[in-house]
Amino acid sequence: MRTPVLLLLVVSAATALAASAGHPRTLLYVDNSLGDDLTVIDLGRLSVAETIKVGREPHGLCAASDGRTLFTTIESEKTLKSIDTATGRILDTIALTGSPNQCAATPDGRYVGVPIRDGNSVDIVDMSLKKVVKVLPIRDPHNCFNTGGSNHLYVSSMGDKEVDIVDVKTMAYSGRIPTGGIPRPFAVSNDEKTLYSALTDLHGFVIADIPGRRIMERVQLPSAPPLDCPLERNTPTHGLALTPDGKQLWVTSLADGGVYVYDLGTRKTSAMIHVGKCPNWIAFSPDGRYCAVSNSDSDDCSIIDARTQRELARPKTGRAPKRVLIVNVP
Repeated sequence: MRTPVLLLLVVSAATALAASAGHPRTLLYVDNSLGDDLTVIDLGRLSVAETIKVGREPHGLCAASDGRTLFTTIESEKTLKSIDTATGRILDTIALTGSPNQCAATPDGRYVGVPIRDGNSVDIVDMSLKKVVKVLPIRDPHNCFNTGGSNHLYVSSMGDKEVDIVDVKTMAYSGRIPTGGIPRPFAVSNDEKTLYSALTDLHGFVIADIPGRRIMERVQLPSAPPLDCPLERNTPTHGLALTPDGKQLWVTSLADGGVYVYDLGTRKTSAMIHVGKCPNWIAFSPDGRYCAVSNSDSDDCSIIDARTQRELARPKTGRAPKRVLIVNVP
């Protein structure tokens, strides 16, 4: 009589395991800018899952919408690398035309835009051909962004104090948005009507009307002590990101060691959420449950419950973490 019961238990356990294997894992990727690796944090466990060696001075992180492929730019090699998120294995290494910064991928992962800091240009990489297929001129580029729902790549021009729009269908610029100062990290609303940008020497951000090509508002955060962050000497606000529902903008204050939440409906700023030293970059999980903040001067990453706005964990990373990205891995 015991054999059928035991068999039933074994079958039930195997079925449960197979079912759980079908659910995606939510992984946080952190690039360690003064190291040679990416730290991977499992948000289901709030702990480090693995470390992926990619080469010295990783800088940018972006991914295809299906979560199967991660891209990272490597400054020391002047390359773009693609990584299989399921295995952590490097799939391709693609030569770029110069020293890269933050990347952005189209939703299907076909194209990746990479600003080239020493080339006054942006490389458009065709991942199906595994090579750069277009080089567009841009003065002193910095970051690249995609909303996750369009074929537009947004590239910041620090030299012209604007954010330029690239249409990958035509491989040409389709618009230019003034920022009223030197743009640093920025975000774009899902409907592509509003731009939010940090600026050099501004403890806050600007809001710009994309169709109208004009600045609508300049938001100043509460006063902060003098900035003392080795990696970001003139950008008191470096990280900012929209919540997936588009209702809040989360913004870092490097000197304060904290994050502010700006409610886009009420136009009010929350009390500061304390994190580690010199918070650099912000990312949200696709479901909006978690917010991750890299702390570049304390070599760790703050994981925050976005609903309660409380820090849940602060796992250690490698040296000088900068870009962070949260991906649902099938």
